[in-house]
Amino acid sequence: MPLTDTAVRNAKPDKSKTLRLKDERGLYLEISPAGGKWWRLRYWIAGKENRLSLGVYPDVSLKDARERRDDARRLIAKGIDPSSVRKGEVAQAAEEANTFELVARQWHERFTPSWTPGHAARIMTSLEKDAFPWIGPKAIRSILPPEVLSVARRVESRGAVETAHRLVGNIGMVFRYAVASGLADSDPTRDLRGALSPTNEKHHASITEPGAVGELLRTIETYKGSLITRCALKLAPLVFVRPGELRHAEWSEINMETKEWRIPAAKMKMRAQHIVPLSEQALAVLEEIKPLTGTGRYVFPGERTSSRPMSENTVNAALRRLGYSRDELTGHGFRSMASTLLNEQGWNRDAIERQLAHAERNNVRAAYNFAEFLPERRKMMQSWADYLDALRDGGKVVPMFRAVGEE
Repeated sequence: MPLTDTAVRNAKPDKSKTLRLKDERGLYLEISPAGGKWWRLRYWIAGKENRLSLGVYPDVSLKDARERRDDARRLIAKGIDPSSVRKGEVAQAAEEANTFELVARQWHERFTPSWTPGHAARIMTSLEKDAFPWIGPKAIRSILPPEVLSVARRVESRGAVETAHRLVGNIGMVFRYAVASGLADSDPTRDLRGALSPTNEKHHASITEPGAVGELLRTIETYKGSLITRCALKLAPLVFVRPGELRHAEWSEINMETKEWRIPAAKMKMRAQHIVPLSEQALAVLEEIKPLTGTGRYVFPGERTSSRPMSENTVNAALRRLGYSRDELTGHGFRSMASTLLNEQGWNRDAIERQLAHAERNNVRAAYNFAEFLPERRKMMQSWADYLDALRDGGKVVPMFRAVGEE
C-alpha cells in the first residue's frame, strides 16, 4: 500500500532496529533508531541489486522523493546506473569548485615560506590584478591556452610586455602545481611560446669605467641631504648588496668586531643566509651613522618613523639629485659596477658570484656553503674598498688582487 504524507509525518522510530516503510516501485522510507528519515530506492541493474539515496525527510517530501525515483527509473530503463550518474555529478561539482583562483591561492600559500615577503606579495598582487578577474572563477581543468593568452595580451596592450611574460610564468607555475596535484591535465602556458611580443632585455644602469666611477664617488661626497641617505650612498658601492637588502639592514645583523654583516635568509632573494665581509671603509661609514641610528632597529630608518626602513626610492632619488639619470645609474647598478671591475681585475669568479649572492644551482650545496670562499672574499672586499678610495682620490690605480689559480 502506498505511503501518505500523514503516514510519513507520523512514523515513529523503533529504538531497537531500523524501520523500512515501503511506498511503490522500489521507493521506501528508512527510519533510524535515532529518528532520522531517509528516502531510498531499491533497484536492479545487470542482475545486481543496488540502493540509491534520494534525500532526507522532511527536506525532501514524499512527492519529491517519487519524482526522484521516477527520474532514476528512467535511467535504469536505458541501462544506465543512476548511482554512477550521481557519482559523476559529484565529481563534476568538485571539478567546478577547483577554480583557478582557489588553486592559485593554495599554490601561493604553499610556496610563500620559500620566497621573500616582497616577492610573495608581488606575485599575489599581479594575479589579483591581472588574472583573477578573468580566469579566477573558471574551473582550472577547463582553462584553455587562448584564455590565458587573452589575459596576457590585456597586460601587454598597456605596454607592460615584461609584466605580461612574468604573469604567464606565474600562471604556468600554478598549472604545474595543479597537474602534480591531480587538479588539471596540462599546463596551457606551454603552448604560448612565441605568442607574446619578445621582451627587450634590460640591464640595471651602471657605471663601470674607472674614471667615471671615481667621479661618482667624489660626487657622493658632496651630497648635502640627510646623513642617513649620504651614508647609504657611501656604503652601497662598498658592499654591493641588493637595494632592498641595504635599506633593510639592521644593527643586530652587524658585528663590528668580526667585521661581518650577516643577512638572514628571510631577507635574501634566494632564501639563504648571506655574509658580507666589512672593509675598514665600510666600518667607518657605519661608525659615522651609528650615533644617529644605533639605538634603533634599522641602520637606515625612514624619515617619518624609525620603526620602518628608508623608502625604496631614497637612494635612486639621491642619485637623481646628484645629477645621475635613471639611464646612467640606479641603486642596483653598484652591483654591476663591482661585478664588472672585480672580474676585470682577475678575482675568482666563484668568489665574486658568491659575494653577489647569485643563485646556486645546486640547492643542497647552496644551503651548506653560504660561507664558501669567505677568506678570499674578505681579502677581495678590502681590496675593492681600497681600489674605490684610489679612484675617488684620482690617483693612478693599481688594484691589489689575487689572480685566479693563485694560492
